[in-house]
Amino acid sequence: MTPLRIVLVRPRPADPAAAADLVRRVLPEAADVGTRERDDLVSVELTAQAEDVAGLRARLAEVLTGSGWDSAVLVPPLPEGAGLLVLDVDSTLITAEVIELLAEHAGTREEVAAVTERAMRGELDFAASLHARVATLEGVPVTALADVLQHLRLSPGTSDLIARAREHGATIGLVSGGFIEVVQPLAQLLGITHVRANQLEVADGRLTGRVRGEVVDRAVKAATLEQWAGELGVPLEACVAIGDGANDLDMLAAAGLGIAYCAKPVVAAAADAAITVPRLDVAAELLRW
Repeated sequence: MTPLRIVLVRPRPADPAAAADLVRRVLPEAADVGTRERDDLVSVELTAQAEDVAGLRARLAEVLTGSGWDSAVLVPPLPEGAGLLVLDVDSTLITAEVIELLAEHAGTREEVAAVTERAMRGELDFAASLHARVATLEGVPVTALADVLQHLRLSPGTSDLIARAREHGATIGLVSGGFIEVVQPLAQLLGITHVRANQLEVADGRLTGRVRGEVVDRAVKAATLEQWAGELGVPLEACVAIGDGANDLDMLAAAGLGIAYCAKPVVAAAADAAITVPRLDVAAELLRW
């Protein structure tokens, strides 16, 4: 039997007793640990043991559908204060897909968005899809990057999640299948020094429609998390990764806790926890930060 820590989170109004009862429909022996209210979020924690953890996650997700509660089943419970928190950027740290905003300047946004959607669902090879999408950007002035930066918005709860991660001693990293020209300024704004993303090729002040160097695909994302963990001396079981698309699957699997954030179905099904409320600070509640 595997010891479990089960955390449920939702915005107010919320009935913690009802949430505990939902868990007990799957695990009758689950024991209450406590309830916490922070800002407008309510979280409920229970403990239990189970033989089939994957099956439990699936059954719990089914029971919670439509309830408004997001959940995490932590196996084993993470050490106090995760050592490394790694976030995807597009549609996770920020609300938009940068390549689609750049494609607006090329007149190819609809085409690029359709390919992005399929890539994030895992239907296309990410590297090939990235090359195809970037090719449509040929000739876009490099000044478009500054325009895109001005229009970006952090996902709700981002600043709070980062602040609370730091309070618990976690190092924060950003790893993106997007572009370093946008990700690096975001990282500087947030005081984040661990960053990896693709680099756009530029000639004569315009994008060439190509990327430079190795594409940051799902394997590279996972390898980057593992590299940073090794450099920091953080065991993988003390790492947390958050992402939304198929390009994040390997990274989520490599971390001690992989969290799907407003994610594609294939990602939500594979992750340790799935956040459906569009607020990144729900992750802090799942972690009891």
